[in-house]
Amino acid sequence: MAGTLTEVSCNKIFGGLQKVFKHESHHTQCTMTFGVYLPPQAEAEGAQLPVLYYLSGLTCTEQNVVSKSGFQRYAAEHGLIVVCPDTSPRGCNIEGEDDGWDFGTGAAFYVDATEEKWKKNYNMYSYVTEELPALVNTNFPVNMERAGITGHSMGGHGALICALKNPGLYQSVSAFSPICNPCQCPWGEKCFGGYLGSDRETWKQYDACELIRDYNGPPLTILVDQGKSDNFLERELKPDNLVEAARSAGVPLVMRLQEGYDHSYYFIASFIGDHFAHHAKTLNQVETA
Repeated sequence: MAGTLTEVSCNKIFGGLQKVFKHESHHTQCTMTFGVYLPPQAEAEGAQLPVLYYLSGLTCTEQNVVSKSGFQRYAAEHGLIVVCPDTSPRGCNIEGEDDGWDFGTGAAFYVDATEEKWKKNYNMYSYVTEELPALVNTNFPVNMERAGITGHSMGGHGALICALKNPGLYQSVSAFSPICNPCQCPWGEKCFGGYLGSDRETWKQYDACELIRDYNGPPLTILVDQGKSDNFLERELKPDNLVEAARSAGVPLVMRLQEGYDHSYYFIASFIGDHFAHHAKTLNQVETA
């Protein structure tokens, strides 16, 4: 039944519990999995904790960040519940969904597909911004008015667009090595063309550089970390385009270029503590009704 969670695993770490759940999704019409870290503070009676969503990159599942980043140490320190969804629908039996690593399975790009072949299942934007938060708010001790979002690469793109398209839904946002301008890079062109069709105007609704120019919501300070030795830096990620778009729109953006770091989880693990501090600074001060 949609909305019913089944616990897949549970491990104690840094005084809290790292869990994985599965459920039948309305938006993707398949079984989805996601990780939830419950810090020690979640055990307190009447706890209502801030929640941070982490969106992963191409080829990943929820397990990459769960097992490689070490985020649980910082979630426990700051009292944050952390939710880590998968990156795409799986096992939908769509012709071609497993033909490549950068399109289809593991590469849903956090859009709602409009092309006939994909639109039944590939609705990760609505899954992340609507269905998943509803499940989390119902089943875990979160304060839905204190939510942040972050992610890596394709997931960094996802975090940025989810925050920019939904003013007020997330009070804090950050990204690692995000695909900043997908309308202008091969990864984005392939996925947008496949999921959204050939009209490039429709792509702009999922491009952070386009969205930030028109952002008119509550104040956001965006933190981005980018490795200077990232092999995808110039061809796919294009952080300079985001810096210029944010500057022209007057949206605060902290873009940190990190010398010698690449695109891997070694990079993420090195700076994820800073990102959790960035989110906690905002989420632990938000006044709620």
